[in-house]
Amino acid sequence: MLSDAMVDAYLERIGARRPERADIHGLRHLQERHVLSVPFENIDYHVEGAELGLDREFLYDKIVTRRRGGGCYELNPSFGHLLEALGYRVEILSGQVFLGGAFGAPLCHLALRVDLDGEEWLVDVGFGKNSRFPLPVGTSEVQKDPHGDYRVVRPEEGGIQVELNGGIQYRLDERPVRIEDFLPTLWWYRTAPDSVFLHNLIVSHQKEDGRVTVNGRELTRTTAAGRETVELPDDAALLAAYEEHFGIVLDTVPQQPDVDPAVRIIMQID
Repeated sequence: MLSDAMVDAYLERIGARRPERADIHGLRHLQERHVLSVPFENIDYHVEGAELGLDREFLYDKIVTRRRGGGCYELNPSFGHLLEALGYRVEILSGQVFLGGAFGAPLCHLALRVDLDGEEWLVDVGFGKNSRFPLPVGTSEVQKDPHGDYRVVRPEEGGIQVELNGGIQYRLDERPVRIEDFLPTLWWYRTAPDSVFLHNLIVSHQKEDGRVTVNGRELTRTTAAGRETVELPDDAALLAAYEEHFGIVLDTVPQQPDVDPAVRIIMQID
């Protein structure tokens, strides 16, 4: 369990106030602040010797102390630790991402289920295109969110399916799992030639008025007024963009993916 001092530092990291009670109002505030403060990123997959981990201390150090971001295996369990320390009942769920017209392997996504007085809420701060606010699991009605129209449905095949603007994002197994269950998949993502995280070097952050993404050396800003993409000409410009737009300060330049365009799996988050 996070100590009171660690909780205070985490709340400062995301610019959130400590909720008076573990209710839906506090949960909405905490998720919104996390989404708007901590970017989705996979930089460490492209830095030689960079360590990846799933234990509580490692994730806290990366996200709170070093003020970095991460993927679903990092952001969601880390947020779950904060929620548990604030009195929320949290379970980890595993899922399959829907990509290229088919579901991927089990355990390729991690999300949270929070129980509030018998009502279940889906919490996801680590998918890249996740909702800003928690989604109720008990209804299949469209949930209007600043990031789009979401639905949480239970298909005939079983599980919990999340949809955005009419398209499937992922499907979760309703049986809770442990964080340790994701270690083999984390290793696969770090080492497999067809890992989407090795095919893409990406940092993406949802903002109040849109999104900022650096994919490789392309910087894309998306707002209600439209979308603008510029090329970052060199390593200095890349590191400056990381710091300016995401608050990420690096002393090592990540390596750009070296993947044959004919087989590259593109991660599109903008």
